[in-house]
Amino acid sequence: MMTLDFGLMVQALPLLLQGAWLTIQITFLAVLMGTIIGLFLGIMRVSHNKILSGIATVYVEFIRGTPLLVQIFLIHFATPQLLGFSLEAYVSAVVAMSINSGAYVAEIVRAGIQSVEKGQMEAARSLGMNYSQAMWYIVLPQAFRCILPALGNEFIALLKDSSLVSVITLEELTRKGQLIIGRTYKPFEIWIAVALIYLVMTLTMSRLVAYLERRSKNNG
Repeated sequence: MMTLDFGLMVQALPLLLQGAWLTIQITFLAVLMGTIIGLFLGIMRVSHNKILSGIATVYVEFIRGTPLLVQIFLIHFATPQLLGFSLEAYVSAVVAMSINSGAYVAEIVRAGIQSVEKGQMEAARSLGMNYSQAMWYIVLPQAFRCILPALGNEFIALLKDSSLVSVITLEELTRKGQLIIGRTYKPFEIWIAVALIYLVMTLTMSRLVAYLERRSKNNG
């Protein structure tokens, strides 16, 4: 009967934690930039300007309709052909994940804006605010409380999807696990350790999102 080699798991832990830290870094940067992209795209999606709305719609549909893995390949391997220079794996990972996250955040923002009563915008406009002021100061703060759980879920989903950047040899958590397995030939123990680290990260994020959601409701 096969038994777990806990000694190997403990020995591998420092390297796996290095990979986990890199995973957190690229995920945080991707969500940060993806949120900025998604915020503007979400506002464009609900805009009465058909050109802006159309551009945002095409972006969202294309990104959501294609796999993240293909997007990573496009950014990392097609950039030299198109632009004449190559990107480091770290930069490619962050850019691809940011672009991907932006499309999903855009839909979250759009739904959040549309969940706010139209009377809020009309009341703000009647007080002399222009569209941008009413959106920034009145609509978006109310929408944020609605979309916070969904944004948290997007962070968690992207954290797990970050494992895909291992295909461009970026040594995040999954890639570290692959390298250790290549030396030890013991995949079971290493993948168990990798899975447990992902579980700890996602559970921690879930608790943080729940805490922020409670704070938001109390402050509201």
